[in-house]
Amino acid sequence: MKTNEFIQQLAAHSGKELLFKYQENKLVGANYHITEIKNTTFDTVDCGGTPNYWQETIVQLLENKNELDRKEYLSTDKALTIFKRVNAIKPLLMEAEIKFEYGNDTFHTSVMVVDAIEVIQGKVEVQLAVVHTGCKAEELCGIPVSGDASEDSCCGPTGCC
Repeated sequence: MKTNEFIQQLAAHSGKELLFKYQENKLVGANYHITEIKNTTFDTVDCGGTPNYWQETIVQLLENKNELDRKEYLSTDKALTIFKRVNAIKPLLMEAEIKFEYGNDTFHTSVMVVDAIEVIQGKVEVQLAVVHTGCKAEELCGIPVSGDASEDSCCGPTGCC
């Protein structure tokens, strides 16, 4: 999902609580804050020698341990206010994919994509999904579609990495 699409979803669901689901039956606590919004640029070279360039917006979610008794989630309006404040200071990459960075004591910090947004019982639930690492040079390196490594794979005898 692009940054501008996420912001449009917030605006379309004004006045609702904003929840983030990071695993099956696991929500970021109501004590979360949006602590940072990052314009991120990736300028890389893959194992096959191909340069790659892309941009992302990364939103950091942090649970405040001093607010463990909090029951009400951040509202879509408050989140939209934060996005507007950030955009006024440092323009957001509206066409970039938006991702969310989150971790807690039982879940390793991860950068996740938006899998879906649903309104459930009058609350906006953003379902996040972990993206697994992958080889950008699969075809060149001969990585099978199943992702199984073999002698002809990226790190095998072809020597591309």
